[in-house]
Amino acid sequence: MPLTGPALPVRRVRADAREPVDAGAWFARVPAVAQVLRDGWDLGAATVLVGENGAGKSTLVEALAMAFGMGAEGGSTGARGVTRASESALWRHLVLERGAGAAKRGFFLRAETMHGFFTYLEDNPSPADLAFHEMSHGESFLALAEDRMRGRGLYVLDEPESALSFTGSLALLAHLRRLVAGGAQVVLSTHSPVLAALPGARVWEVGGWGLRETRWEETDLVLSWQGFLAGPERYLRRLDAE
Repeated sequence: MPLTGPALPVRRVRADAREPVDAGAWFARVPAVAQVLRDGWDLGAATVLVGENGAGKSTLVEALAMAFGMGAEGGSTGARGVTRASESALWRHLVLERGAGAAKRGFFLRAETMHGFFTYLEDNPSPADLAFHEMSHGESFLALAEDRMRGRGLYVLDEPESALSFTGSLALLAHLRRLVAGGAQVVLSTHSPVLAALPGARVWEVGGWGLRETRWEETDLVLSWQGFLAGPERYLRRLDAE
């Protein structure tokens, strides 16, 4: 039967039965991670993770990127830049079910390690590299995404909004939308309701319950921002009372 569209680089993430997780591993006690190890996790052409700090979003996208062959601190498949190893061993316990004939290229943009990644690029230059350290924080993030995320492949982003203004977030959203429309796969962890609105994305809310697929407009992220913008004084009074 002919394919109806480009095969996904990663259709599903599941536990590797050959590499059982130690019961004492901290990441196995995170509800979202435990759910993936138990039930697996189906990905779409665009997948968005939202949720509070510490819920497991970054742990999951980091492990996905590493299992695909990307560096823990960001970069393309095969990147080896390391400043301080702090990643979990979760990736060693995962199997990625890939689409037949899918693209093998990928890139991981991780906000918290981008300064070190730019230094890694300076220390290992290629003629086509941009001078990322000479740009503003937000400009460098957008330039990196547009320069390294091209064509079909798996593109993983962890909280890129940390460097971006509202208009910068819209610019990144437009780029991600074009990537997906062109047959790429995007997996995004974010606290930004703008980026979480990636058209056509499967939105997964992460929390004490684990992972649950949710409509964008029904996520706590969107409802909280709507409530605050409609009446910030209510939230400020609550803070004063604490």
